[in-house]
Amino acid sequence: MPLLPTQDFQGQPLVRVGDADSFLLLAPHHGGRLVRWVHRGQDILYWPDRADWSRPAKVRGGNPLLFPFIGRHFVDGNAGQWRDETGVVHSLAQHGFARDLPFAVTAIDAQAAITMTLRDSDATRAGYPYAFVFDAVYALLPDGLEVTLRTTNTGDWRLPCYPGHHFYFALPHTQRASTSLALARADRVRQLPDGKPGPAEAGETTYRLDDPHLQDTFHVFTDGPTATLAMPARTIAFELDLPGSAPWHAVTTWSESEASDFYCVEPWVGLPDAIHHGHGLQWIEPGQTESAVCRLRVSA
Repeated sequence: MPLLPTQDFQGQPLVRVGDADSFLLLAPHHGGRLVRWVHRGQDILYWPDRADWSRPAKVRGGNPLLFPFIGRHFVDGNAGQWRDETGVVHSLAQHGFARDLPFAVTAIDAQAAITMTLRDSDATRAGYPYAFVFDAVYALLPDGLEVTLRTTNTGDWRLPCYPGHHFYFALPHTQRASTSLALARADRVRQLPDGKPGPAEAGETTYRLDDPHLQDTFHVFTDGPTATLAMPARTIAFELDLPGSAPWHAVTTWSESEASDFYCVEPWVGLPDAIHHGHGLQWIEPGQTESAVCRLRVSA
């Protein structure tokens, strides 16, 4: 691998992909985190001015990678646990372990794309006893970004997974009332205290971002998955129904508080605790690969 193109950002040597006007800054050794996405001179994602780089997995910003499972899991009411096919209970942190572990840069085109790779290790097998290769591929497009989450089963038995994204979109909190989220037909679902998905409610086709129905809500698609986030400064269209991609089960909406200058719109392959209830659970056979691909198109 040639010397990686880097840029200092908040005292960190981040990998840079792109040109002067549209580029990505990534932190492979901090969970493969996409830290900045600049499109035609404008920051698309939020990142705090004084991020705590001693605990980057806890920073609210960029795009944390959620793997092998998203969300919280419960066994007999105990959070942070899941039960495998044989009945063995394992411990796994919320959203999995990928965002806490170093990735290797395994391919790069300094002008256009990067592949970052996480492999199973002692740090992963205690909570997830499977052999795997997990690749996150970011590719700049003239009008946006394509992201592929690719999982390969390198072991001898099938593995469960349902990865996802956690995009923190930059949006002043004062603009939530003038921002809308349009969705394909989807039911609203929330997680119950025991981990199970709650009863589905018929969702709306369009929401204002100050709508309390959006907070910490899973929008489970009942039709072809699409989403469009229309902000005062730009519109971001999510293309989620791409050939060859694993199905995106839901988009999750969340923000930390009413005063947060970001809003999260998160494509997920499955729902939290899917290993137990099956909603979006994917099984990958030995030697097989599954990719979850999404495109984000930006327009003024």
